[in-house]
Amino acid sequence: MQQATLSLQRSLELDPAAEVDRISIRIREILGRDLNRRGLVVAISGGVDSAVCAALAVSAVGNKRVYGLLLPERDSVSTSSIRGRMVVEQLGIAHEQFDIAPALEALGCYRWRDEAMRNVFPDYSAEWKSKIIIAGGQNGRFNYFKLVVQSPDGKVSEAKLGPKDYLQIVAATSFKQRVRKTLEYFHADRLNYAVVGTPNRLEYDQGFFVKNGDGSADLKPIAHLYKTQVYALARHLGLPQEICTAEPTTDTYSMVQGQDEFYFALPYDKMDIALLAFNQGHSANVLAQVLGIDRGQAEFIYRDIEAKRRTTAILHWSPILIEPVPGPISKPPSV
Repeated sequence: MQQATLSLQRSLELDPAAEVDRISIRIREILGRDLNRRGLVVAISGGVDSAVCAALAVSAVGNKRVYGLLLPERDSVSTSSIRGRMVVEQLGIAHEQFDIAPALEALGCYRWRDEAMRNVFPDYSAEWKSKIIIAGGQNGRFNYFKLVVQSPDGKVSEAKLGPKDYLQIVAATSFKQRVRKTLEYFHADRLNYAVVGTPNRLEYDQGFFVKNGDGSADLKPIAHLYKTQVYALARHLGLPQEICTAEPTTDTYSMVQGQDEFYFALPYDKMDIALLAFNQGHSANVLAQVLGIDRGQAEFIYRDIEAKRRTTAILHWSPILIEPVPGPISKPPSV
């Protein structure tokens, strides 16, 4: 058991300086040889992943060839823009802030979302706050989702979400990631730059992204890194302390929503261990002992990892053709 624990711990260790150099070299290769673009666009949310990606972009091509976007909307936490501005100012990159709320309003994002929420809480209105949380699975039941709302007087209520209302809320909120990506590609096309995607390994592996939203990019420099490793790079790169200690959130709903509340079975540091143990072929019994949980919980976590890979595989797929079409190059030369 001790050997397994040491193996997992060592697998998450990395030489930050060497990793930054390796990623920077690879970014330059991709940008020049594969994509033939002049620079990089990064949307900076105020979280550690986008901050590290922006810093890696600067390390790779210099701050004169990196363009940052701050893209808040109605439900964004105010600290997100503050932290994002700290990052762009520290890195010295050209940047702009665009409030995407008017575009989301015009597209019906808030209207469709609120309609579904009123099916559950009839008094719900724009003045209320809300979030979705996952429940059930670790208690031996099927996963299901609950809607949590907070009325203007501070009262918090929750109720189980039916599939129809859940899907409508998620579909509506996915407008946020897709509008952001539209702006990223506009500026990338305008500047002849490439778009940087910011998922870490947990998000990439487990499908925690929106197709044609935050899942779209020309390159993804940290998709091979576990979240723990991303934090290590943030510290090495000297990013602001507020970034290096920020807890992962979705920053999608008006109530603060941790990623483990909405999607992952565990907080990121334990989820890193779980995914790594799964990838290395350790038994559920080993994972249970390493994390200090019972075997049943460990078995559920492994099943959940497999289920998420299976159900979100389509997010990674290219469009499916009726038959092969000869001619187009489907993969970049260096892959």
